[in-house]
Amino acid sequence: MLACAKIGAIHTVVFSGFSSGGLNSRVNDAEAKVVVTSDGFYSRGKPLPLKPNVDEAMKPSLSVKNVLVVRRTGQKIPLTEVRGAYYDEAVKGQSARGRSCLA
Repeated sequence: MLACAKIGAIHTVVFSGFSSGGLNSRVNDAEAKVVVTSDGFYSRGKPLPLKPNVDEAMKPSLSVKNVLVVRRTGQKIPLTEVRGAYYDEAVKGQSARGRSCLA
């Protein structure tokens, strides 16, 4: 969020509990170009996946060009979508300054 504010990009935060339809409507309404998510989150100490819900939401989305996935839980997730990439791999070789402005 801070990197977006720094470069003047518009951003919004979406609750992880939204259904794929709810996420899709927000992404389409905003005409989002990039979605940043994590591989999952913890609930009661157990890792739960997030990326499959994001993949489902992105299927009918035409505006999103990239989905960046931050590794948080270490779950193995498929990056079969053309628009999917791990954040740490996307910024490999970037300076610290360039990392904050990547998205």
